[in-house]
Amino acid sequence: MQNSNNWRRLDNSAKIFPIASSKKYSSVFRLSAVLKEEINASVLKEAVNLVLKHLPSFKVKLKKGAFWYYFEDNSKEIIIEEEKDYPCKYIDPNTNNDYLFKVTYWNNKINLDIFHSLTDGNSGVIFLREIVYTYIELAHKDRFTKALRTKRKLSNNTEDDYLKNYDKKSKGTRGSKKAYILKGKKLPLAAIGVIHININLEELKNKAKEKGVTITQYLTAALIYSIYNSKYKNKNGGRPIKVCIPVDLRKYFKSETVSNFFSYITVAADMKLKMLQNFEGILKFVKSEFERLLTKEEISKTMSANVKLGNNPFIKIIPLFLKLPIVKLSYLEIRKYTTTTFSNIGRIGIIGEYQKYIDKFLILIAPETVEKIKCSSCSFENDLVFTFTSVLQDTEVEEEFCKRLKEEGININIEGNGVHDFISEG
Repeated sequence: MQNSNNWRRLDNSAKIFPIASSKKYSSVFRLSAVLKEEINASVLKEAVNLVLKHLPSFKVKLKKGAFWYYFEDNSKEIIIEEEKDYPCKYIDPNTNNDYLFKVTYWNNKINLDIFHSLTDGNSGVIFLREIVYTYIELAHKDRFTKALRTKRKLSNNTEDDYLKNYDKKSKGTRGSKKAYILKGKKLPLAAIGVIHININLEELKNKAKEKGVTITQYLTAALIYSIYNSKYKNKNGGRPIKVCIPVDLRKYFKSETVSNFFSYITVAADMKLKMLQNFEGILKFVKSEFERLLTKEEISKTMSANVKLGNNPFIKIIPLFLKLPIVKLSYLEIRKYTTTTFSNIGRIGIIGEYQKYIDKFLILIAPETVEKIKCSSCSFENDLVFTFTSVLQDTEVEEEFCKRLKEEGININIEGNGVHDFISEG
């Protein structure tokens, strides 16, 4: 919901990102579409401009208010560039015409980097998918005549659905133990290493079904096992391995907002317990934690606690220049309660006649000084791509993860951005 014709408030989650973010902690995620043809830059720019007419909520810039940041309409030209930097980097408004997203291309790939204040992964997929649809229509006008083109229904609702759905009486709970933090030498010059693991989706589904777990549970367990086996076990980790799993709240509450509307659960594995020192034990534990935490009641507790904090009358009246150092310090401390994040945005559905032009989709999350490795996945047709983004020089966790999948009889194929030498045959 707009506050006026040309500005609007940030949603409850979005408020934190402009304050906590910096060049070292970008709060940017990337969605990519890999097509089966080389990208034409001028056609891509035309496609993005057309999509912004239908989704004007993305055509905004960030402004400083007295107490919080806010969005204002952005009338500047959109910039489309060939990819020349690492993914998920801080989006500098001065070099991006104030836009909070960045569109780049490389060969046959379209990248959409989004600052998390603008939206979450779910709405980011809608934005990227619409760019891809429009690009294909423009690039193949002979096949997509006006009669064939479908008018897709797109929501431009920007209402803060946190405020609509949180429980004022709910009492949230916060884990008391700090998490095991991954250690190792960092990559030089603010580099980000990317490793994409292409997984046969049918084989993964069958393996998860055989174990009595979901795909997300299976991959979470494999990730915990990989961290334990590669780094924790031989270096006396001590603290629990904690994996933060973002949750799309639209699955639990009625919502059509294109603003942020997500929460999270945290799977905290105390690796000193003998039952967790093998993969089967971790699988059982992860399944039970998902079943315990992924209920509307538990998710509402976490969401409501965060909304109440953002709506605290005392915090509201603190001027923005005083909020900045307080929130930055608090957020740095909160991040010490997570080892890594794993976001699975699931299947990306595409209308039939567009599918033959698309090879796959990718999602990447920015790693940072505390969570040095972050993980993400999405699937298209019969392929799931699990992605590691890392600021560490070593690839111990990634190698252990691949080894685990192959030992389970799952076919994989590995690609990277050339930062790491880690290459393995599927």
